Amino acid sequence: MEMNREKLCTSKADVSSDSAYHCSTCHDDEEWSNTSRGRAKSRSLSASPALGSTKEFRRTRSLHGPCPVTTFGPKACMLQNPKTIMHIQDPASQRLTWNKPPKSVLVIKKIRDASLLQPFKELCVYLTEENNMIVYVEKKVLEDPAIANDDNFGPVKKKFCTFREDYDDISNQIDFIICLGGDGTLLYASSLFQGSVPPVMAFHLGSLGFLTPFNFENFQSQVTQVIEGNAALVLRSRLKVKVVKEHREKMTVQNGIEENGVVSTNMEKEVGKQIMQYQVLNEVVVDRGPSSYLSNVDVFLDGHLITTVQGDGVIVSTPTGSTAYAAAAGASMIHPNVPAIMITPICPHSLSFRPIVVPAGVELKIMLSPDARNTAWVSFDGRKRQEICHGDSISITTSCYPLPSICFRDPVSDWFESLAECLHWNVRKKQNNFAVEE
Repeated sequence: MEMNREKLCTSKADVSSDSAYHCSTCHDDEEWSNTSRGRAKSRSLSASPALGSTKEFRRTRSLHGPCPVTTFGPKACMLQNPKTIMHIQDPASQRLTWNKPPKSVLVIKKIRDASLLQPFKELCVYLTEENNMIVYVEKKVLEDPAIANDDNFGPVKKKFCTFREDYDDISNQIDFIICLGGDGTLLYASSLFQGSVPPVMAFHLGSLGFLTPFNFENFQSQVTQVIEGNAALVLRSRLKVKVVKEHREKMTVQNGIEENGVVSTNMEKEVGKQIMQYQVLNEVVVDRGPSSYLSNVDVFLDGHLITTVQGDGVIVSTPTGSTAYAAAAGASMIHPNVPAIMITPICPHSLSFRPIVVPAGVELKIMLSPDARNTAWVSFDGRKRQEICHGDSISITTSCYPLPSICFRDPVSDWFESLAECLHWNVRKKQNNFAVEE
């Protein structure tokens, strides 16, 4: 993960150099001719290893087109920007490698699902006894009676390291993550790491499984390949969200004196601001909550008011979240390698209000309109739901900490297979052809 961060983040010295104006892949055809373009031909996890150091890293051509040349004609060029931190990378070049062999693994299991008990036990026995790894498990998972009362599983359970959500910080202790369940387990794994996220291997043992490409039948060989650093990655961008609330507290002030004594009135006094930050994988949803009135919120982009949302609310999603709530609200589905942020209205009061896609890295700000009749409510990946009042603000931009999801084949094949298998994208009965005349 550290190597991926170094690839995404460049220093000022690197950006100010001549390499910021020239793309080696666009100007060196001989070097490009020796490099494979597009997806790997292998239909398994095995392929060429990732680059070993950042010095060897160079921008490669995307599957959707070559890298843009930033010199235009004989004299024009793009102005240097020392704050540039994002480069578009070929998805086929995103490979997992380890600086050191992984020793600790976090196993996330879907709660209250009896069908996952046996796979969970088999995986933990394989990791602890055959790979000699340190297994981290959430404490409430081991409180399941089927696990607590299993005497055969007792010796394995004693080797576990346990943690509690919102109490224990395990961000610097986990080498990689294994999820057993549906898409919710991947969202939960993302919420546990508000900074750098270890690689995530997700097994499809839940309801939908759009984000979980692995089947559990051959988990031993698949986990072994990941431990050996032989896997493709898709970097799922996340949203960095900052909620600023005007903190008020009720206090009693003297309002007047009557014969019976002092008449006091409760008044609210602003005593400061409360700031909360979240890392969001799918979407930020602002809605009208229990109110019967329309939601009325202002949306700013880089400080400029772009529109006022009147309707049931608005969804700000990542490309990963484009196939979730945003797709149900009528948005397009975007591949997770596309650097973008989607803005999708929920049942807008204007028929011309269509979903839009804005570049990744812009800063969105959502506030309650001054003339709004009611407050709004916000949730982050369906969690941490809270009320937004006048004066509060929600700032959203692209996070520099993506979630590295391990692919079964490659980022493109996995995504289209999920569209076909889970969403039945473009599935219909085929049209009959004409009969051949003799």
